[in-house]
Amino acid sequence: MTNARSTTIEICKEDIHFSAAHFTIFSATERENLHGHNFFVEASAVGPVGPDGLCFDYNELKKRLRALCDSLDEVTLLPDESPHLNIEADDGFVYARFADERLTFLNRDVKRLPIANITVEALAAWMLGEITSDGGFRDLPIDTLTLRVSSGPGQWASAIWHQERQRAD
Repeated sequence: MTNARSTTIEICKEDIHFSAAHFTIFSATERENLHGHNFFVEASAVGPVGPDGLCFDYNELKKRLRALCDSLDEVTLLPDESPHLNIEADDGFVYARFADERLTFLNRDVKRLPIANITVEALAAWMLGEITSDGGFRDLPIDTLTLRVSSGPGQWASAIWHQERQRAD
């Protein structure tokens, strides 16, 4: 019988981050003012250690995290699934209607996300889904992936994914 070991690989690199503007929506009539954060992203992957002493090629996960952060960098994030925000695009502009307000943005300055609110908890869950839905990711020998998003020092949210694998007897 083989003695199986697993390990946790933590990816916490200074360049895995993005700067974005947003506002959190609290109700149909209350929201934050538009502001920005330097969001940092970390990942912890748990998987088996192979006979070569490696769990997986860390560069594969770092590459996916960096690409996702790059896609969110230097834009205003808007939640497409908010029940309190109506988003329309026309003639190179994006219009976000909230209560009695109409916020106008250049199309190139906006990234619309399929989430209900732009919060660290919603971003963590969405980013985790983006990473784990990649077919190449599923080929990596990772059993559990925890993705953390921070909007500032000491303020993090985590989302966790588990992969069920068939065990060979």
